[in-house]
Amino acid sequence: MSTSRNDATELVRTGYDRAADRYARERDKFKNEKYLKLFTELLRPPASVLDIGCGSGEPIDHFLVARGYDVIGVDISSKQIELARQLVPGARFEVQNMLTLKPGQYAVGGIVSFYAIFHTPRERHAGLLRTFASFLRPGGAVLITMGAEDYEGKEQDFHGVEMYWSHFGSTRNRQLVDAAGFDIELAEIDNSGGEAHQVILARRSRV
Repeated sequence: MSTSRNDATELVRTGYDRAADRYARERDKFKNEKYLKLFTELLRPPASVLDIGCGSGEPIDHFLVARGYDVIGVDISSKQIELARQLVPGARFEVQNMLTLKPGQYAVGGIVSFYAIFHTPRERHAGLLRTFASFLRPGGAVLITMGAEDYEGKEQDFHGVEMYWSHFGSTRNRQLVDAAGFDIELAEIDNSGGEAHQVILARRSRV
């Protein structure tokens, strides 16, 4: 794998800019409502939720805003953020690269991150998860998707663009989440949309 960190970041940024409209149209093939309902059982509205890698805001942020949550969405793609502001006006959105987020930069009740972490180099995942934990008070909830198996590489036709993936398998992912200070409530492989992702629901440790 010869893609550098900077190259990978730019590939993801430009890819999601170019594919924004097409991705938004096709995004609903993944069925997230089951997991979002479990998340809302751990974190009741009107709590604040940070969506890291929010894309166009649909359907995740729309679901949360409709149920009374105070939602902040961040994404590396300015085009995705532009769409999100149009589609989910009840939330706030910012262009942010998750790899440059600083510990303690946000203070929220919960975090969601769907189909985003695995677009960053996997050697950064441990640090990312620790940063996520720093945004939450003890007992705060997190709902994330990660890779289902060990892989690093590029796909040439992801919604019409080239895209980058980097992730560990499910066992290593659980270890990283645990080491970052979370107590795992659920970890399972979801195969909706014809793809396999590991879904992890956890609480920030009270210890």
